Amino acid sequence: MPAHSHNNKFMRSAITLAKKGAGQVSPNPLVGAVLVKHGRVVGKGYHKFFGGPHAEVVALSSAENKARGADLYVTLEPCCHQGKTPPCVDILIEHGIRRVHIGMLDPNPRVHGRGVKKLKKAGIEVEVGLLEQECAQLNEAFIKYITANIPFVILKAALTLDGKIATCTGNSKWITGEESRKRGHRMRYEADAVMVGSGTIITDDPLLTVRLYKGVKKNPLRIVVDSSLSIPLTSRVMQPGLAEKTIIATSPRKAATAKAQTIRDRGAEVLAVKVRVGRIDLAALFTELGKRGIATVLIEGGSELNASALKSGLVDKIMFFYAPKIIGGRDSLSAIGGDSMKKIADALQLQDISIQRIDCDFLVEGYLRKAEG
Repeated sequence: MPAHSHNNKFMRSAITLAKKGAGQVSPNPLVGAVLVKHGRVVGKGYHKFFGGPHAEVVALSSAENKARGADLYVTLEPCCHQGKTPPCVDILIEHGIRRVHIGMLDPNPRVHGRGVKKLKKAGIEVEVGLLEQECAQLNEAFIKYITANIPFVILKAALTLDGKIATCTGNSKWITGEESRKRGHRMRYEADAVMVGSGTIITDDPLLTVRLYKGVKKNPLRIVVDSSLSIPLTSRVMQPGLAEKTIIATSPRKAATAKAQTIRDRGAEVLAVKVRVGRIDLAALFTELGKRGIATVLIEGGSELNASALKSGLVDKIMFFYAPKIIGGRDSLSAIGGDSMKKIADALQLQDISIQRIDCDFLVEGYLRKAEG
């Protein structure tokens, strides 16, 4: 087997390890590391939780005294600055690592290229770009967050073949099957925050928790976009145990009302965000979320919030779960509300699309094509 095939195999193993940290390490990146000596894996590890030891350190610990002279395969450039943990490059140098294969350079300006430079200066061979595309996709949220200072935004919806998310009465349970709903709950687990509009709270009164993804207790931050502060105080997200991890984004005027204070007394945060044409300015909201270390936001609608998010140009990724059902009716609710486009040429376009069968449903996943210039 050619050497590059071996290298790909070890890097793919590192990528698989890195994915185990999903939902636990944000706003840090997902990183996996594999140590190889004489063609055999002698150590491996991944970044398990925010503030915990980095993947390289975990791999070195598992290798014990076998690390010296080994090759390291790591999905992201080792850090060279003091953070919550010591610089990984210094530790690699101390342990006598012979060669380092790096999936991609760290997009963090504090690290970018500096880790590689320091390793080379210490006489360690370095290869950069092994399975780079796969490593970049692994950390697509981190890359957006660390370079743009705003969250990576995923727009998720469950809809019928004719693009409906609810009947004319607002009924939407359940459009998709259980396996699709489990995947949706896994997405919640992996996101820092889940965002809905006030209409969804009023109509569905969701918990916005992770229930169908077994074996985890972490729930995302809940964000309700509510310019008129119409959320009922009886809503489930306003109850003890949930309110403490809920943000209501409303207008500055509504944020100063007695109802806003009542919501604060329940334990939820009322966040004043500027308004444009009667709606919360999502760009301003996402900027604030970025300042708070929120790296990934999962938007779960409804129709009007979906439209506003797409119009803002801030949505990065679409994940639409289609069920083999047709509702029909001009008064049933479409996945995307707002004003209609006049021309097909103005339609938003997706790229890098994938389609996956999930039991009887199918998932369409793609990225919004950004306007040039």
